[in-house]
Amino acid sequence: MKQKKMTTYKSVIHNIGTLLSGDIKRPTIDADTIVCHDGFISHIGFSKNLDISSADLEIDAKQATVMPGLIDNHTHPTFGEYSPRSGNHDWIWHCLQGGVTTAISAGEVHVPGLPTDRAGIKAMAIAAQRSFANARPSGIKMLAGSPLLNEELTDEDFSELAAEGIKHLGEVGIGPVKSTRKAAELVSMARKHGMTSITHTGGPSIPASKRMSADDILEIAPDIVGHINGGYTALPRDQIRCLCEACLGALEIVHNGNEFAALLTLNYAKEMGQLDRIVLGTDAPAGCGVPALGILRTIALLSSFGDIAPEIAVCFATGNTARVRKLNSGLVDVGKEADLVIFSAPLGGAEKTVLGSLKIGDLPSVTSVLIDGKLMIRQSKNTPPPETTPSIVEQRQHTMYSSSA
Repeated sequence: MKQKKMTTYKSVIHNIGTLLSGDIKRPTIDADTIVCHDGFISHIGFSKNLDISSADLEIDAKQATVMPGLIDNHTHPTFGEYSPRSGNHDWIWHCLQGGVTTAISAGEVHVPGLPTDRAGIKAMAIAAQRSFANARPSGIKMLAGSPLLNEELTDEDFSELAAEGIKHLGEVGIGPVKSTRKAAELVSMARKHGMTSITHTGGPSIPASKRMSADDILEIAPDIVGHINGGYTALPRDQIRCLCEACLGALEIVHNGNEFAALLTLNYAKEMGQLDRIVLGTDAPAGCGVPALGILRTIALLSSFGDIAPEIAVCFATGNTARVRKLNSGLVDVGKEADLVIFSAPLGGAEKTVLGSLKIGDLPSVTSVLIDGKLMIRQSKNTPPPETTPSIVEQRQHTMYSSSA
């Protein structure tokens, strides 16, 4: 009889003060402990009722705040961490320091010599998807391989791309397709194969993009109205309102956009009782650089100036995005990927809690980031020092054996 070697990894976070779920319908959870096995959340509750022994990673949160890892809905990677657009060699590492555990490509538009022909677009998407699937820069889950549209793409092409693991389109409105009618036809074709669509919205940002008006967006009917607050230039107020009221897609607010238009969009969504449609991105790397704390700063902006409860604003960058993008993350729930961030109030801040800090526009301290239950960073190099530092104990990985014939 042979013994089959099985490796299991257990991580525990206990003594949690505030636990945010990422679920906009129930943003907080009455619990003080999360137990994870092999990269997934297995138990949520109180330590007195759970087995928290024999953990490979044990974190005493010391009453700090725990939430799902933040998701950046709008990035423009190339390969690895290099961005020729911003001249940045480690931008993904900086995003991790801000609590981002997953980033989604809206098109690899800054790759030098980006192909725009039918065969090149498919090859580029598959290569980018494979590259980031095989190697996670700084540990972040980069969901790349988001093809731009080409007029020659066919239903068979989208079927082939879907079979190769391509799940998201690049920004519609960037690339060789300039006809709104043709773009709408291609988006509908891609949707049949399970692909999520996102548009460019507002004035052009790079030579390859076009101005996308409310009429264009409504005809295309995307899953996500990309940077509704402009990337960089926003639409007029009446067109933003039109999109909020008439479009059924998610409303994306980005850091690298118009802040007034961001608050305007938030207020329209609030009036309609549709805050579940708001998702957040950075739209970086871009000409204005890489906002390393872009998602966190946008949460603070919307919480403070937008008069939204911080625990709700957190959902914009976690559960809302995960739902739209069909991800098994973004929520603190059993069976979800164990991507978690521990936050503390910033040392010396006017408020002594994470939620209180966000409400007045201060950035909290990222004290720990876990991806798939594994510790990625102990203390962010980019956020302020914490009022409270968690206690972290790492053990050697535990190995189990099972018998097989």
